[in-house]
Amino acid sequence: MKNIVITGAARGMGKAIAEKFALPGHRLILCSKTETTLAQTAEWLKQSKAEVHFFAADLTVLKEVKAFARFSLAWGAPFILINNAGTYVPGNCIDEPEGNLEFMLKTNLFSAYELTRALVAAMIENKQGHIFNISSIAGLQAYPGGGGYSISKFAMRGFTENLRQELMNKNIKVTGVYPGAVFTDSWAGFDNSENRIMLPADIADMIFAASQLSPAAVVEDIIIRPQQGDL
Repeated sequence: MKNIVITGAARGMGKAIAEKFALPGHRLILCSKTETTLAQTAEWLKQSKAEVHFFAADLTVLKEVKAFARFSLAWGAPFILINNAGTYVPGNCIDEPEGNLEFMLKTNLFSAYELTRALVAAMIENKQGHIFNISSIAGLQAYPGGGGYSISKFAMRGFTENLRQELMNKNIKVTGVYPGAVFTDSWAGFDNSENRIMLPADIADMIFAASQLSPAAVVEDIIIRPQQGDL
């Protein structure tokens, strides 16, 4: 049984990723900010073969990151860490609300940075592991209205690429995930009857597939976007 740590696991992509890794019967260690929704997701996942543990935490707060890390390490080193916690607030650099960039960086970058730092020593000692950092196509190509969100996702890309260089000789894989539009809460109310945007399960399937390769191979980047192009 492998330890799979997933942040932002209560809904959307995080929940779909947890469902995918639950099928083989792994130990899932889940985190999200909203305890009620997280508990509901955990109960749902317990219907599978998986062993499920969960911890509600606001990963923009360092002491809560460290508390979740301690909780995770109670079951040993993670085999897979999926840094999925994040949020989207539209805006432009020149006029977005004061504090928007700081909020985006805390949520979309610092949460992953600090949690990885708290867990990676155990992964290094265990001499195996795989880290997936969920970024966005907004971290590959700037666009009007991206603002602080796009900046934070470009920063996540930089973190991911540096981390890969630091860990490649320690038998720990690092994969950057760059999705386009995915039908999550950010797209609430959108009519997707014509399959214009992707499903969370599409992202989960790609991450799971990348995790199944031999120790000699790593998928460095997963870029996945709607078949008809970005919105």
